Amino acid sequence: MDIAKRFSENPLLRPNDIKPSMPDMEILCLLNPGVFTYDDRIWLLCRVAERTPQTTNSIKVPVFDEHGKVQILEFDLNDPDLDASDPRVIKYKGVNYLTSLSHLRLVCSKDGIHFYESDDFPLITGKGSLESFGIEDCRVTLIGKTYHLTYTQVSSIAVGVGHMQTTDWKTFQRNGMIFPPHNKDCAIFDEKINGKYYALHRPSSPELGGNYIWIAESEDLKHWGNHRNIALTRPGKWDSVRIGAGAAPIKTEKGWLEIYHGANEQNRYCLGAILLDLNDPGKVIARSKEPIMEPIAEYEKTGFFGNVIFTNGHLVNGDTITVYYGASDEVICGAHLSISEILSTLNQ
Repeated sequence: MDIAKRFSENPLLRPNDIKPSMPDMEILCLLNPGVFTYDDRIWLLCRVAERTPQTTNSIKVPVFDEHGKVQILEFDLNDPDLDASDPRVIKYKGVNYLTSLSHLRLVCSKDGIHFYESDDFPLITGKGSLESFGIEDCRVTLIGKTYHLTYTQVSSIAVGVGHMQTTDWKTFQRNGMIFPPHNKDCAIFDEKINGKYYALHRPSSPELGGNYIWIAESEDLKHWGNHRNIALTRPGKWDSVRIGAGAAPIKTEKGWLEIYHGANEQNRYCLGAILLDLNDPGKVIARSKEPIMEPIAEYEKTGFFGNVIFTNGHLVNGDTITVYYGASDEVICGAHLSISEILSTLNQ
């Protein structure tokens, strides 16, 4: 059951719409933007995945150094210590390396459809050893006058949740890793509930447990505790293998409405909704039985990694949610959803 009204202009952004960060890099994909308004414009904080053009006899891998500068590592294809069987991740002497490197890029628009990059705002790159393989999939939450960015920190030793904040999108205070490995898909609520901050996050376990949505609370947005699981994967359904939060939950009269992604055994990613109690967001009131949006458009079914819809950013205007999402792990698109219509599906 797909109730989304897609923009006729989709895809809104393709890889060739953005300039590479360096002359010797090329853009593979645009993915899953965070969304916010600033300076009377709509902004997308896009994940940009780049790679180094390859040669015949070697594999070149980009990584960030301690200062956020790109270094290129090169591995001989004939080296017996190299395992290059997976085009996305190679292994050399027991260490994994991503073949692409992600950073965050700001684009803006007056109408929410036609986006362009402003030279006045910097790209945001990984810094330090915990971001040497890049930063990915940023959610943006505005609390007061401060924008809070939660994103995935990627390195050879860990995948965890990083946090930074800004008021002007030119200077950033980096607060380090706030949810330790293995963790991602973190979305902070945009207001306190009973005097505490709340966040959704997605710890993962390869043995016990799985890829589930949890909730945590904090006094200061840096130290998080009282972790509780609120949603599990559901065998045999569209969200049977992994689930994760989208953007910050939306406050409605019925509860906190969270749009989340789910994937099945075929790695088909769809969107659904979870309704949480207004006063106790760790309590689930209702959850989508079927997706509210699934990959049915051609640009969602085919691409770098097809059959994928993934969102971590939206805007709300009355009953209308404008969702900006990554399609097929390659392009960025937009769609409208109705809050009342989503809530009606949860009652079925």
